[in-house]
Amino acid sequence: MRHRTPRLHAWPAVAAATLAASPAAAQVTAAGDPFASDPVGIVADPCPPHPKVGWNEQQLHNYTRDFGQLCRYRAENAALKQPVRVVFLGDSITDNWIGADPGFFTNGIVDRGIGGQTTPQLLVRFRQDVLALKPKLVHIMIGTNDIAGNTGAATIETVEGHIATMAELARAHGIRVILASVPPAAAFPWAKDKQPVPQIAALNRWIAAYAKAQGFTYVDYHPVLATPEGGMRPGLATDGVHPTPAGYAAMRPVAEAAIARAMAR
Repeated sequence: MRHRTPRLHAWPAVAAATLAASPAAAQVTAAGDPFASDPVGIVADPCPPHPKVGWNEQQLHNYTRDFGQLCRYRAENAALKQPVRVVFLGDSITDNWIGADPGFFTNGIVDRGIGGQTTPQLLVRFRQDVLALKPKLVHIMIGTNDIAGNTGAATIETVEGHIATMAELARAHGIRVILASVPPAAAFPWAKDKQPVPQIAALNRWIAAYAKAQGFTYVDYHPVLATPEGGMRPGLATDGVHPTPAGYAAMRPVAEAAIARAMAR
């Protein structure tokens, strides 16, 4: 049977009728939905109150569509009382660091990690969570979740480009840059089909070379975390990816030395 391609101009009418007939669409304007006035466009406040009991699937989708998760640190950024010296930007490995070693994040060092994030998500929130804080230095450690495919497939060149864009934005705003190696991992518990060791190695080679060429500071955590095979050393990670307090204790002096080097440039 020969398939006929539907006329494109008919789609808006069909889509509108389908959405209007759906239960989710009928409920999308229910009381308490912060996006009821404009459920698919630009909204006045991207950070509404926490979801309420009884919200339907469409309402919950609207609530969680903050791709870059700008809502996570908005209030904390506004509440900062002292100048920011260093921003640690990254995914869960950065996000968890302050819980394992809160004493490190004092004297103007702030943690702006968010679990699960990829390089495009960091780029989305880079202005809010780095540039607007006007730090002297940013420490960028990202790439694990890109390799895991958390926000979809991407070429290594795309991931490298996101990292380069963030570093170059920081430099344009007079912020010194530390680019960190992607930490070691032999496997990802949430993406068991991936074999990350060679991709981590390739991305880290590029990060090191790019940092050197651009005059940024490169910090490599592999000497204190990795096995010869490229995985995490026993006892330094809870699941082979996320450091334990002992893992962060090994990382801290490496980070402090990198901060000192970067500040001296």
